[in-house]
Amino acid sequence: MKYTSLFLASLTIIPATMAIEVQITPEIESVKVMHNGKEVVIQRNQDPNHTINPEFAKTSRSCPPFCIQPMILASGIETIAELELLNYLKKISNGDNSILVIDSRTPDWVIKGSIPGAISIPWDLISGAKSSPPIVKKFLEELLGVKISEQGKDFNEAKTLILFCNGPWSDRSASNIRALLKLGYPAAKLKWYRGGLQAWESFGLTTVKDIPMPWLGF
Repeated sequence: MKYTSLFLASLTIIPATMAIEVQITPEIESVKVMHNGKEVVIQRNQDPNHTINPEFAKTSRSCPPFCIQPMILASGIETIAELELLNYLKKISNGDNSILVIDSRTPDWVIKGSIPGAISIPWDLISGAKSSPPIVKKFLEELLGVKISEQGKDFNEAKTLILFCNGPWSDRSASNIRALLKLGYPAAKLKWYRGGLQAWESFGLTTVKDIPMPWLGF
């Protein structure tokens, strides 16, 4: 109960007199986060006839590559859901720069809509065909806070990463996480939002299309 109370206190809580019809939880109406330098309010869609984005309505995509992912991706990797993700986004908006929420999908998906407060790091630039040692080194040093020297990699100040992609049938964020583990990234600093955009959209939560892509300059 103690930890639940602390968690709820860190989110935007609206008095019952101002409550909307479709809340996030009984105590939480919406969550304010910073995205691209402006405040975005994350809440659920209020239209009772609203349905999931057709992009996520398919049930039968070819496997491989679109296979069902496990709940536990690797030892030490925490799998989180929407409320935990919202809590991390709130921390970022409150000035905690030790956390990054990462959309692992390719830009053609990202520009259709993503999670407010996230940045883009496509899976194919770390673990796919477009990956290269210089690009990965830039990601680690310039975005993720890893210090690299002749003695090796220092992860003491590395950021805590929350990675997601399209959903439990997509391996894009899983590929990024596995690649980071091979590079020595501490499992305790890697979190996986397994539900991804499919779960986010199924709850009618706010999405945005202007996701930062810091890798474009690499």
